[in-house]
Amino acid sequence: MSENGSCAIVLAGGQGKRMKSDLPKPMFEVLGVPMIDWVLDACKDSGIDDICVVTGFNHEVLEAHLNGVHTVLQEERKGTGHAVMMCREWLSERAGKDVIVLNGDAPFIDKETILASLWEHKAKNSSVTVVTAEIADPHGYGRILRSGDNLTGIVEEKDATDEQKALHEVNSGAYWFRGEALLSALDKITPNNAQGEYYLTDTIYILLSEGKTAIAYRSPNADVVLGANDRKGLLLLNDTARFAVIDRLLAEGVEFTCTDGVTIGKNVVVGKGTKILQGTILTGDTVIGENCVIGPQCLLDNTAVGDNTVLNSVQSHDSKIGRGAHIGPFVQLRPGSVIDDGVKIGDFVEIKNSCIGKNTSVAHLTYIGDSDVGSGVNFGCGTVTSNYDGEKKYRTVIGDNAFIGCNTNLIAPVKIGNAAYTGAGSTITKDVPDGALAVERADTRIIEGFGSKRLKSRIEKNNCS
Repeated sequence: MSENGSCAIVLAGGQGKRMKSDLPKPMFEVLGVPMIDWVLDACKDSGIDDICVVTGFNHEVLEAHLNGVHTVLQEERKGTGHAVMMCREWLSERAGKDVIVLNGDAPFIDKETILASLWEHKAKNSSVTVVTAEIADPHGYGRILRSGDNLTGIVEEKDATDEQKALHEVNSGAYWFRGEALLSALDKITPNNAQGEYYLTDTIYILLSEGKTAIAYRSPNADVVLGANDRKGLLLLNDTARFAVIDRLLAEGVEFTCTDGVTIGKNVVVGKGTKILQGTILTGDTVIGENCVIGPQCLLDNTAVGDNTVLNSVQSHDSKIGRGAHIGPFVQLRPGSVIDDGVKIGDFVEIKNSCIGKNTSVAHLTYIGDSDVGSGVNFGCGTVTSNYDGEKKYRTVIGDNAFIGCNTNLIAPVKIGNAAYTGAGSTITKDVPDGALAVERADTRIIEGFGSKRLKSRIEKNNCS
């Protein structure tokens, strides 16, 4: 049950033909998150979890994504009023509630606007409250006609007089209704227009004609009106969201030397004093500590990073990085990696589903998969943990202060003891005790003349060139 006793209808049946895609329009992403999720998150942040989503085009994709949210299908697209009509049975069970109607492809509706407009709606005992915004360029939007707080009408661009076109307060497409008032008005709207559609805005005129109160709440967030009808509009939404996040982080003490290629998700947290360099992409629930340097060219998704860590050209997914680590360039941390404090990881290293202990050094050209590595370990270049035999994956365990020589192959399952040493070029197939040296190489065989014969044609070709 919603905390404030209200409910929401989200209109998400749009096809978005100009997107030239089979994806439902509300599923297009802004900062890596589908627009429908922005709207649903705003509802839930406002204490509204009683939600009905109206689906339409390619509804199976949207319904699978919504994963349990109540949906109704608008099989034929006959306007916004018709879309809300599809919720009549659901709405009739909530006739005594206030209901907000939102567009699933208008991602910038926010908690503050929802709650403030609801407060006005209740305080004025309004049957319908239209959420509006004042914007610099109102072209294409329905203009708000009002007398004080009271709404007297909404006039569309094509029907507006020159005087009305000069107005800058526009309709956001978000509305609060008293449930019983909305149900009553839905029964009275007709498709008597050039498009033959049922318009939700007609309910406002019906309620006004019946002497009901209708008001307009002007949101301080002008972006609530923004949506996207094509790829250009979607780019504008992404740029708007991107710079809004950057502006917020600047105010919180995060440094940007250049914003080229920088994209930071709406749920990302970055500590003060951290410097974000160009080409950095932070997504999901990534959390960055204080006084870090992230970038250039980093991609972190659902990654936690401790204070005072430096990441250069690192890709990390579903991983954790401790304090004071230095990682990169050209490092990949795959899901399940846990990098402890003070770890140093150099170029061309990949780590997967492994724990790397404090102050361990993985210099370069190394793969560590499905491993538990102690503290103070040193990896020589070219080390590989061979964790997969074609059927099963096995773990490698390396104790504290071990020294892994260059080009060591560790054939899992295998354990290297504390302060143990492996000789360069070894393929280790057996456990190595604490403090021991393991050298596992085949005897060298030298066959005279083999190379000269095998490479004869190549040598002749090179000599002729």
